[in-house]
Amino acid sequence: MADLRTQQGKRSGRRERHAQRAAKPVFDPCPPGQIGGAYRPLSEPHLRQIYDTALRLLEHLGMGEVPARLQHDLLRAGARDNGAGRLLFSRALVEDAIDKAAKRFVLHGRDESRSIEVGGNKVYFGTGGAAVQTLDMETGLYRPSTLADLHDFTRLQDTLANVSWFTRCCVATDVADPLDLDVNTAYALLRNTTKPTATAFTLAEHVAPIVEMFDIAAGGPGEFAKRPFVKAHISPVISPMRYGEDAVDVVYECIHHNIPVSCITAAQAGATAPATLAGFLAQSLAETLASLVMVHAIRPGFPMVFSNWPLVIDLRTGAFSGGSGETAVLNAASAQLSNWLGLPSGVACSMTDAKAIDAQYGMEKGLTSMAAALAGGNLIYESSGMTASLLGASFEAFVLDDEMHSHTYRALRGIEVSEDNLGYDAICEAVLGEGHFLGGAHTHAAMERDYFYPSLADRDEPRTWAENGAPDAWSRARERAREILRTHHPAYLSADQDRRIRERFNIL
Repeated sequence: MADLRTQQGKRSGRRERHAQRAAKPVFDPCPPGQIGGAYRPLSEPHLRQIYDTALRLLEHLGMGEVPARLQHDLLRAGARDNGAGRLLFSRALVEDAIDKAAKRFVLHGRDESRSIEVGGNKVYFGTGGAAVQTLDMETGLYRPSTLADLHDFTRLQDTLANVSWFTRCCVATDVADPLDLDVNTAYALLRNTTKPTATAFTLAEHVAPIVEMFDIAAGGPGEFAKRPFVKAHISPVISPMRYGEDAVDVVYECIHHNIPVSCITAAQAGATAPATLAGFLAQSLAETLASLVMVHAIRPGFPMVFSNWPLVIDLRTGAFSGGSGETAVLNAASAQLSNWLGLPSGVACSMTDAKAIDAQYGMEKGLTSMAAALAGGNLIYESSGMTASLLGASFEAFVLDDEMHSHTYRALRGIEVSEDNLGYDAICEAVLGEGHFLGGAHTHAAMERDYFYPSLADRDEPRTWAENGAPDAWSRARERAREILRTHHPAYLSADQDRRIRERFNIL
């Protein structure tokens, strides 16, 4: 009986210590913005070969279906019409665009303390995607995503430290009108978070009125443009090697209103790009460079995230595969290429194909997100909350992924070597004294500084786990997500701002 009381006391003490650390961490051992770049899947000669092939494609094959307005600006910038419906970009033109591109810039939050600088070798996880289904927390099954889901996802992630920016992760399928959809998506971002955000515009004519909404939140006409806290996700290039007119029109409007852009290339290996990984990288790099040349022709140096997102399909079935080893290495190589060029890199990882929160989910998320982070992707999109090959979004996934990112940041942080950390004196004291390091000052100092303590992952012994009801990760994450949604109801718009927006727009 005494032994049982002792064991229970030890477990109780551990729980209290864990709760204290969770409630008030002394030191964050793994904050966002850790340094990546140690993983280099491509050698220097291979980087050069891929880059040279991309330049050859742009110089000799060029881009097709160029809208008239863009054609005029590209020709003025130095492109050449080949007379067969394609514009050719010389090496000098492409390298001029690279040279004059914005290498670092700030993604502002409405709360300035939440702003992040993009570029260099810092790594940040965020969101992306346009999931049309939500994993329902009550049924455990998928259903069409709604506007209410978007509001809930936005306020949920507002509490998660490792979601450094929030792009709408799901499409409100219950909003049919395209303008209403764009307006209400933007409103959900404004109301529920002050982090840097991103959205998409279905049509160019939607940009100006939505900027009016941003101005109301920013404090008056023209204020948003002075410090834009929303960036646009646009795919102006359609693989293989042509422009998309509607998306190009959106680029023009965003630049006019000083909205930073993520120009996303999303080719699919074996479908819209070569199945060989090297060939894929060459074409995808050429296409993303074509977006950069476009921005350069419109306004040199305008902030653009070089968003080269290699996507993979299962060549047996044609199904999208977001959690594969090929996805991991391709996105890592893409980040390496972008960083090698000195451009702010955006890649897409942690896009599990799993539908449930299960072993496949954890394996695919961990593999792909770690590879992209180690390679130094500045912005890692799709890395929070996405499931089912980007068709789904999950509340439980958001909280689990947030904890996963902490482990990744801790791995990126690496090992600090100093005279104190080497612990010579501590080793001598332990060997000649107690014979262990438990309770020592050296251990206490390292405890908070060097270690991350998860709040969702289960580290109890099997008997304790069984006594607590044998919970799995899915159920623990569900309870955490429910608690956040029950208690966190931000209202980042004042009553006056909200009233003015509702008077001007059809807020549903």
